[in-house]
Amino acid sequence: MMNTQSIYELLQELPLFKNLTNDELKPIVDISKVRHYRVGTHIFLQGEELKNVYFIHKGKVKIYKTDLHGKEQIVNILKPGDIFPHAGFFRKDHYPAHSEMIEDGILIFIPLFSFEPFLIQNPEICIKLFRLLGNEIVDLQVRLEEQILHNTFEQIMMLLLRIANSHGTWKNEHLVELNTNFTNQELANMIGSSRETVSRTLTQLKKKEIIHSGTSGNLFINIEQLEQELQSIS
Repeated sequence: MMNTQSIYELLQELPLFKNLTNDELKPIVDISKVRHYRVGTHIFLQGEELKNVYFIHKGKVKIYKTDLHGKEQIVNILKPGDIFPHAGFFRKDHYPAHSEMIEDGILIFIPLFSFEPFLIQNPEICIKLFRLLGNEIVDLQVRLEEQILHNTFEQIMMLLLRIANSHGTWKNEHLVELNTNFTNQELANMIGSSRETVSRTLTQLKKKEIIHSGTSGNLFINIEQLEQELQSIS
């Protein structure tokens, strides 16, 4: 069980609450709850009444939608420090997607009916939240443009650049190691493609030594070469 001090420390690490004192954070800590989740557990399902806002302390969370045929479209893979969902603040709504733990983890969650009064009383936090949500909107716009303006091969390379930025560790000035192992099907589900297409593209990139797999199975990406390859065909 996480103690109160640990909740203070976690919240103060988040951009949303950074630089707040313990006294300023106390109202939000008082209404925060902590829960352990096992891998494969759903935190909420698409269409359920939106009740809580979640902060990831440990583990990773997959946000995804499903169509009428059950086909999965991954919206995002969230990591420690992230807040979700990104939609539904300040209005009664439903969760816009499913959320599933892809690792064992610990989440802190706050009831929205309690969170909203805190935001109203702390306008500087509201501004930070608006900026965070604004960044998410820009990211979604960029991804939509990628699907409209680029072919699948280009989209896969852009996806690799995006996840290298959000789920990678720089090993040197050019090389990034992904710290999340994505299956070819998961990569395909992020851009609405097929597993076979992703597999063929990754094979081509490996032949060109733009990416390679490490001994632990983690993917290494040469960012400079990947960007040059993308520019050469765009």
